[in-house]
Amino acid sequence: MREKTPDDFALIADPVERARSISRVMAEQQDLIAQLARLRRTAVAEARAAGVRQDAIARSLGVTPGRVSQMASAGARDVADEPWDAWGATGEAADRLPEGPQGPDGELPMSRVPRVTVRRALPTQPAVRGSASLFMTEAGAQGIRPSRRMLHVGPEPASDHVAAALRVEPGTEVLARRKLLLADDVPVRIATSYFRLDVFGGTPICAPDFVRPTLQAGIEALGHRFGHAEEHLVARPPVGFEAETLLLDPGEWVVQVLRASYGDDGTPVHTLETVCAASRHVFPIAQVTGADEF
Repeated sequence: MREKTPDDFALIADPVERARSISRVMAEQQDLIAQLARLRRTAVAEARAAGVRQDAIARSLGVTPGRVSQMASAGARDVADEPWDAWGATGEAADRLPEGPQGPDGELPMSRVPRVTVRRALPTQPAVRGSASLFMTEAGAQGIRPSRRMLHVGPEPASDHVAAALRVEPGTEVLARRKLLLADDVPVRIATSYFRLDVFGGTPICAPDFVRPTLQAGIEALGHRFGHAEEHLVARPPVGFEAETLLLDPGEWVVQVLRASYGDDGTPVHTLETVCAASRHVFPIAQVTGADEF
């Protein structure tokens, strides 16, 4: 069957069906890109382990040696983080296990990952949101060992709900900063910050690593002052990329928290989409007092 082109979607008469079809393909492509990026990182790590020089790989890929170093390190972590590694089955071998791997006693584990529960306050206290990392501060206070890993920084088409929060048309290219958050080495959240490129393009917010000292400070350094925010919470099944990245078991859902922050002049400044593994979270709700943050 011939793969559909943008012109094919333009021919769909019903505008809602047209938008739905395009959104579905965009989500599928995001999954594909994430999987290919993981495979590329693993290939780079394998090449480095085999003794291929970093500068030779960089020339072949058309990237900087520093970027090759980042991919090699991430690729090594990807291999180490393969599901079922604790039982001695990884990669394709794990895929062939229909019900999960057997432990030393022959019993099947209840889940693919150790049990962990993180509290995610709604709304977040301003002092926590204004810290170097909301997650690192919040999880650390709960006696959990937190860590984070940058997954992607770059432009991508805005989904419907992100576009509405940023007040742009769906499909408009926006800056995405996506990271994976782990508690005791268990993936628990995918947090993606979205910014309008016509406001933040070419600024330090586009840097490929974490913004120092904090993202909040980086936003304020560009002259933005917090006005108000709106948070929306939705429970839903995960898309493929989310299920794979969070190592979710079949049937597990996610909780999506979308926080849209606006400057004191009404400019849409920062939209944060946090996709939480539902079985690994509780959401205490409390009244927030004091000044808020982006």
